[in-house]
Amino acid sequence: MSAESPAAYGEAIRTGDRRAVARAITLLESTRPDHAELGQRVLEELVPHTGDAARVGITGPPGVGKSTFIEALGLHLVEAGKRVAVLAVDPSSPVTGGSILGDKTRMERLAQREEAFIRPSPSGGSLGGVAQRTREAMLVVEAAGYDVVLVETVGIGQSEVTVASMVDFFCVLLQPGAGDGLQGIKKGVLELADALVVTKADGDQKSLAERTRVEHEQALGLLRPVTPSWSPRVLSVSALGGEGVGEVWDTVEEHRRTLEAAGELVERRRRQARAWLRTLVEDGLGRAFRSHPEVASRIGKLEADVVARRTTPAAAARELLDAFLRAPDGG
Repeated sequence: MSAESPAAYGEAIRTGDRRAVARAITLLESTRPDHAELGQRVLEELVPHTGDAARVGITGPPGVGKSTFIEALGLHLVEAGKRVAVLAVDPSSPVTGGSILGDKTRMERLAQREEAFIRPSPSGGSLGGVAQRTREAMLVVEAAGYDVVLVETVGIGQSEVTVASMVDFFCVLLQPGAGDGLQGIKKGVLELADALVVTKADGDQKSLAERTRVEHEQALGLLRPVTPSWSPRVLSVSALGGEGVGEVWDTVEEHRRTLEAAGELVERRRRQARAWLRTLVEDGLGRAFRSHPEVASRIGKLEADVVARRTTPAAAARELLDAFLRAPDGG
């Protein structure tokens, strides 16, 4: 690209220029206002060319073998003629602020394939921030012509819910012997899953993996499905040997066909887009509120008054909101 204009970026990305894709995501992640603004303008160029990819979220507890599974699935898709992007929602190192898990050596064989693009996103301590950047990175890689976007989460806390809210298909990985019944995984995550996949179903653990699969299949029968037209599946895989990986992808495709036929895929994406818009508005209002001079000058005293029980939280909040809305900058 000779000129760093939004149009030039957009054209380069739509032709599949990997460097332009990486650079655009870097702009969107940047804390420099001029870079972030350019990134958003690039995104505006790309939005009409997004939405065609299959969006798949993958989560599971540490040690379950997410990277091994994702690499095996990615290689399976590449061999089937598809282009695959992997976006990793990673925690940040408390020391460097960088991504702990974002080393491409975790998926070395997949990273070497021209048809694959792997991008970690350090959260900087803010799950909301990394969710926004991952959503935006998803649009960039879709505009670049990637057929499948795999969104990986570390599987800790709220990150599962966040990733489930941005994908078409949500897959939860389980360890063989993952607790008695549901003890090994939170019920809330099970309720979000379109499929559960028991990993490491090989060697000495093969029979244990099958037992775990059956247990969770029975447990899922007690839960209400995420969507009326789809009953979540429970599968097992050996990512190292490749067994079951194709069946997982067949399940993703069957799920997509089922939801498309029922009109639920379009509605799911509409709900996600509306929720994302509202989240961004709320985040923006929160930042504007906290940085407002009238609010900033009063909030310390009012917090102290609340702590000392000289006033109620409701009364303090009302005074801060009145100051924000009354002042010219807040209107």
